[in-house]
Amino acid sequence: MKKLVAGWIAALCLVSGAFASEGGVVWDKFPTERMTDLASLQNGAKLFVNYCLNCHGASFMRFNRMKDLGLTDEQIKDNLMFSADKVGETMKVALEPKQGRAWFGAAPPDLSVIARSRAGQGTGADYLYTYLRTYYRDDSTATGWNNLAFPSVAMPHVLWELQGQQRAVFEEVSDPHDHEKTVHRFKGFEQVTPGKLSQAEYNSAVADLVAFLQWMGEPAQAHRVRLGVWVLIFLAVFTLFAWRLNAAYWKDIK
Repeated sequence: MKKLVAGWIAALCLVSGAFASEGGVVWDKFPTERMTDLASLQNGAKLFVNYCLNCHGASFMRFNRMKDLGLTDEQIKDNLMFSADKVGETMKVALEPKQGRAWFGAAPPDLSVIARSRAGQGTGADYLYTYLRTYYRDDSTATGWNNLAFPSVAMPHVLWELQGQQRAVFEEVSDPHDHEKTVHRFKGFEQVTPGKLSQAEYNSAVADLVAFLQWMGEPAQAHRVRLGVWVLIFLAVFTLFAWRLNAAYWKDIK
């Protein structure tokens, strides 16, 4: 059990970057326009509290901060709060840390800044967007699941009811480094059982969830960018005035 949980935690900590850097799966591009779509961010918040907040907390995020996404206190209380009483509380995990340690040997990791933690390799959003869409059935694993972005992942597919079940198809090809050997190359996915959502709808839902995780890592990012634009405009205008004032001041001085 401890080995299973260790792999589960490692998956959520996203330690599979070496696989990508060594020629493994290439991260799919996360649709960045979701970051400015309030409806997408609101749907991502709903998916997060329903599928992630059962085991993983967001201790740096307060429920009332989601008012920045256009939600009212009443909407937050009615639709997003299952483990807290006041909107000013942090997004505590339903599973208490002591229970997690007692049952699994370690508490599941906090997801407050999970997207930002992968900023050094492409973007964390790209990795998460790929990771949550490339689960497939594998009877050789303890959970019955595997992941193309994270081979031998121990964390089960929590969104499988939405996506359905798929299997990965591999083909044997000659090893480019040793032509006497063969390696397995990924060809594509085959649907085993359908989910509640179509493939396009599931991809859209994952994009919304990743957008929320990205936003949660820095809720003030959009405001900071807007403020930065105005600061640059002010500096440009100020520089123009300062240049002309300097020219007028020194024009009669030789």
